[in-house]
Order: sequence, then structure tokens, then C-alpha cells
Amino acid sequence: MVKGHIHSLETFGTVDGPGIRLVLFMQGCLLKCQYCHNPDTWALNEGKEMSLEEVLAEIEPYLNYYRSSGGGLTVSGGEPTLQAHFVRQLFTEVKKRWNLHTTLDTNGYNEGDKINDLLDVTDLVLLDLKHIDDEAHIKLTGKSNERTLKLARWLSDHNRKMWVRHVYVPGIHDREEHLLDLGRFIGTLNGVEKFEILPYHQMGIYKWEMLGKAYELDGVPSPTEEEVARAYRLIEEGRKQTALV
Repeated sequence: MVKGHIHSLETFGTVDGPGIRLVLFMQGCLLKCQYCHNPDTWALNEGKEMSLEEVLAEIEPYLNYYRSSGGGLTVSGGEPTLQAHFVRQLFTEVKKRWNLHTTLDTNGYNEGDKINDLLDVTDLVLLDLKHIDDEAHIKLTGKSNERTLKLARWLSDHNRKMWVRHVYVPGIHDREEHLLDLGRFIGTLNGVEKFEILPYHQMGIYKWEMLGKAYELDGVPSPTEEEVARAYRLIEEGRKQTALV
């Protein structure tokens, strides 16, 4: 029996996809984002082992809320595609039993052809584009953005629905050319139903301290409303320059 390594779950999520949702946070991530508010999800073999039936038992009591709100199940992380086999089985089962809407919240550090079976039972992808500039992406996460951009292109080419999300950190994401480039890239994609900026916050610092890790963004403030509005404006300007006809 396949089991998943689970970090935690939230029964009344309202931001990770449409409606009210159960949000399942998987354990394990290959990116080491400087602003990560759950660095305790990084290790691949930690977390609680749960069977498919145990996860389904967490969903069932709240089905009426999920259905009546147009919600469903979101699997996040960590990085859920590292446990693609388990997530695929879970999505398949919630569709078969309850016809629930399924959302995959991913950093895109995988390949579309390798996780095609999972994407076939995924109604919506929340794609987190960490930084459009590769050098800045490597500094921020420890990895190149090449795979993420390729997955975005794969989703676009295969007409998959996606919401693109972008955490905005002052001093890291404020260069005008980078924001325009991000918009230009998004403008070339099919299937983008929504774009969201997620303002950086410091709520996870205590977890870094508990794990004995140095927090490199110590002292960096959350962005102001003006900074976020400027970023939206520049990204939208870039989108219009290359928007698909």
C-alpha cells in the first residue's frame, strides 16, 4: 500500500484554489527558498506517514462545505510532485468517490511528461514562479528556474488551467526589468486564469530558529501596498506586450 509523507493539513483553506478546501501539505522540497515559512517541510523522509484511506477520512466530514462552496482538495507542500504517485492516487480517488475539484500547488520543479498521469487528474495548477531571472532564482532558492519555466510552457501547450503566483520580497523582486520580464513570460502562456502576488511575511522565522538555521532575510520588511501595486502594474504592462492573440 502506498503511503504519503504528510507535513500537516488544513480543513478550511480559502486561498489555495476556488471555494473552501482541504489543503494537504506534503513533506519534502528540493528548493530552499530564503523566505520559506515552512522549512520543516524540506526533509524528504520526515512527516507523518498516512495511507490513502486515512487522508480520505479527513476529507469526508467536510464534503458538504467543499461541494457547496465550489471547493475541493488542494495538495501543497513542501513540493507535492516529489510524491506524485501518492497524489495521483489521491486525486483519482476523490474524483471517483465524490467528484471533487483537485488543485496541485507546485513550485514547478519537475517535468510535465514525468508527472503527466498526475496532471491528468488535476483540475487546476497553482504555479509558484519564484523569480523570472535565473541568477536571482538560484540565489533565492538554490536551484535554476529552468524546470519551472519549462513546466509552465508544458501546461500552456497542453491547455491546463493554472493560477500563477509570485511571492514578492522587497529588495529581491523590485527591479523593473524583472517584473516586466515576468509579465512578458506570463503573457505567452495559455490557460492562466489568475495571477497573484503574495506579499512576503516574516511569520516563519521562528521555525528557522527552532531548526537552528540562519534566516538570511532577517530584517527584511513586508512590502508596502504601494510596492505591491507597482509590481502588479509592471507585470500587467509586460503581459500586454506579449499577450496571446
